[in-house]
Formats: sequence, C-alpha cells, structure tokens
Amino acid sequence: MSRSSSSCRQCRRERQKLFLKGERCFTAKCAVERRNYPPGQHGAAKPRFTEYSIRLREKQKARRIYGIVEKQFRKYFEIAAEKSGVTGDILLELLERRLDNVVFRLGYAPSRQAARQLVRHGHVKVNGKKVNIPSYQVKINEEISLSLKLSVKLLDLRREALKEYVPPAWLTITGDFQGKVVGLPTSDDIEKLIQVSLIVEHYSK
Repeated sequence: MSRSSSSCRQCRRERQKLFLKGERCFTAKCAVERRNYPPGQHGAAKPRFTEYSIRLREKQKARRIYGIVEKQFRKYFEIAAEKSGVTGDILLELLERRLDNVVFRLGYAPSRQAARQLVRHGHVKVNGKKVNIPSYQVKINEEISLSLKLSVKLLDLRREALKEYVPPAWLTITGDFQGKVVGLPTSDDIEKLIQVSLIVEHYSK
C-alpha cells in the first residue's frame, strides 16, 4: 500500500467508512460524509461493477482496514487455506490476532495505523517483554501492555476514551493500559465491514 495514499481517499475509494482515522470518522469532517464518491471522480456517478471487480474491491477493502500489503495479505490467505475449518473465518482470525490490531481493539490507540506506530516504536509489551513487530500473532493468556513512558497528554486522552470502551469478548482490560487475550476471535467479534466469502472467491479463481 502506497504511503502517500491518504486514509480518507481509501475510504472514498470503497465508498464507505473504513474507520482508518479513529475518532475523526465519527464526525462531520469524515470525507465519506462530505464526498461519497471515489477520488478523481467529479460527482456521484453510478459505478459499474463486474463480479471480478466486486471480489477485488472486497479484498482491497480488507487490506486497507488492516493496513496490510498484498504479499502479506495473500500469505495470510494461504495459511488459512491450509488449515482445517472455514477458510474465511480463519483468515479473519489471523488478521484480528495481529498485535497492532489487538492494541487497537484494547483501545490503546484510536486507529490501527496509530496502534502500528506504537508497536514499531517499542511502546508495547507482550508478557512484559517489548515486541515491535506489528504482525506478531497473539496467543491465549498473553498479556498486552502499553508503556507509560508515552506523553502524559497522549495517555490522558486514551484514558478518557477508555472510560466507556468495551473491548471484544476475546480480550479483557486488566489494569491501566494492561490487557489480556482470554480467547480467540469469533465471527461475532470480527469486522462486520468485510464480506470474507468474496475474498475467498477472489483468491480461489
């Protein structure tokens, strides 16, 4: 994914909110609210989609939501396809268990992109040990914590946001920026924006 591709343009490309910019996506400043048509297109012309383009767009949408390049996304699909079970469900489980996604799901960051930066800069620990790999796959009973050496302003902003936040059932908050993986994500916990069956069809063709 091009670094120059802005989050707002990605949402407009998919013609729906992908919630890539955290709290901004819930305000009137959201680009989809203001211009719900693809970038470069002047006016909301009705697009024409083929079956292939529909499947491709769904895969691209999932990549953008989780912030993953094509090579890595395909690798996740290949791993999921080799396992016994429903390929689509396994694919989404692998995406959800990424450390950057877990940091986001625990509410430590307003977006997955921000969570990825926290991980890369060494601000996240797994079982008390620093892990700076965003793609790290968390496991049941692992404890995920955030460094309290971050700026006081940033920590206070997240504490305020966490007051009414409830993480998905497979994660639990155990203390001040401390959480634990208590299960595996199920279809009920996973991103509702994605029609994973279309992604499976795309790679199976």
